[in-house]
Amino acid sequence: MTAIYMDNAATSFPKPESVYEAVDHFNRYMGGNPGRGSNQQTLEAGSVLLNTRETLARFFNIKDSADIAFTLNITESINTGLKGMLRAGDHVITSSMEHNAVARPLNVLRQHGIEWTQVACSQDGSLDPEDVRRAIKKNTRMICILHASNLTGTIMPIREIGHIARNAGVTFLVDSAQTAGVLPIDVELDNIDILTFTGHKGLLGPQGTGGIYISPRIQVKPLKEGGTGSLSEYLEQPDFMPDILESGTLNTPGIAGLGAGLDFIAEQGLEKIKAREQLLTNQLLDGLQQIPGVTLYGPADSNRRTAVLAFNLDNMDCGELSTYLDYEFGITTRSGLHCSPLAHQTIGTLAQGACRLSPGYFTEHADVIKVLTAIDQLSRRL
Repeated sequence: MTAIYMDNAATSFPKPESVYEAVDHFNRYMGGNPGRGSNQQTLEAGSVLLNTRETLARFFNIKDSADIAFTLNITESINTGLKGMLRAGDHVITSSMEHNAVARPLNVLRQHGIEWTQVACSQDGSLDPEDVRRAIKKNTRMICILHASNLTGTIMPIREIGHIARNAGVTFLVDSAQTAGVLPIDVELDNIDILTFTGHKGLLGPQGTGGIYISPRIQVKPLKEGGTGSLSEYLEQPDFMPDILESGTLNTPGIAGLGAGLDFIAEQGLEKIKAREQLLTNQLLDGLQQIPGVTLYGPADSNRRTAVLAFNLDNMDCGELSTYLDYEFGITTRSGLHCSPLAHQTIGTLAQGACRLSPGYFTEHADVIKVLTAIDQLSRRL
């Protein structure tokens, strides 16, 4: 049975062929360790980092590509941004839809004197920027918001929130795990001080890649220290970007693949990718609404969400539903709490979880029809 992949919110699959080729080419023909010496292979490997860094800078409208540091994933980036800035007595504001990549570090920081306010979202996951403004206090140091929910796909008003943060003199951190590569992000227009991103979702790169942009207006303490290939005569960590945040050998083959993913997005065009995913989302929304027993979550308007749809089927556990779709129909989905208990609590599904469909750019309309047919068959059995 040919598998139908509907779990792009977890990791995009398949990748463009050029991504596989870039990773393979690096491993077979380059293989140097960037910044570790001056031999030709090392310099070639360094050029991979430089080229991808500069492509990312253009992608997010970042003036200086050196303000981007590569990480293993967005979770490391978020931990770096939160733990590198917040100190005892500081106040941080988030939405009530945050992923555990934000919630768990803040839960730890709260035990060390950080004050954390979760601004309540509506049942479809929407956030009112004015509620964020009203939550700001004298000791507010940071506003940390995800760009879109990995549960409901709800798109957050980051430009409006960024404007509020800038006017209040508060650092603005954005989690773009579900939007980079699908929605436009501009650190200048959106007033983003810290942008965290992952390489393996919308940016179409391999797993084990990610990064963080730090505005030159602020300083962040590194999450770890170690070898950087620079200033090796000193025991102190370099204090300049990106070296201050890039200790240890980077996933250079993965970053080569990430660069290829970015090139593919540039060739296709962000608007084309967004439009295709929106068409697929509309097809799923329309079809699911016609199936008896289906409960959908998130905004009804596809303009207000990414290609992420959470739903439940009456009288069937979401894990059981996901298993049937997988083993009987060859459809890959995600069930449970999606590492987002705060979001499930917000929409009222913390007790039962939900099944999630997340098509991607390479999903075919025929695949969506097969998914809807399978869910309809399971509904009729019940």
